[in-house]
Amino acid sequence: MPAPSDVRRAADALRMLADPTRLNILWALMQGESSVACLAELAGTTPTAVSQHLSKLRLAGLVHNRREGTFVYYTLADDHIGEMVRQALSHADHRVGRDAHAPTVEAAAGQPG
Repeated sequence: MPAPSDVRRAADALRMLADPTRLNILWALMQGESSVACLAELAGTTPTAVSQHLSKLRLAGLVHNRREGTFVYYTLADDHIGEMVRQALSHADHRVGRDAHAPTVEAAAGQPG
């Protein structure tokens, strides 16, 4: 059995993935570093909402930020986060099936399908 502290951290990370806006934000960050304004546009929500989600993701250790003047840029904390997102979305594709013409999660991420 894994250590209780590892199980708790894993459960916390999975809880952070349980929100559609946060999944969209993390998906966007899989493509590279981004600002709050850009993430808001990609996620289809307001910069204020994205900032609140990013704060939670940062506290959970899933994203890192860096400040450049008045701008803050975000990245995934590590490759494991992207893999969790990819696996969760791939599982969702598998569960509901996909239209033959719709792009797969792997294709959207630039991965071989």
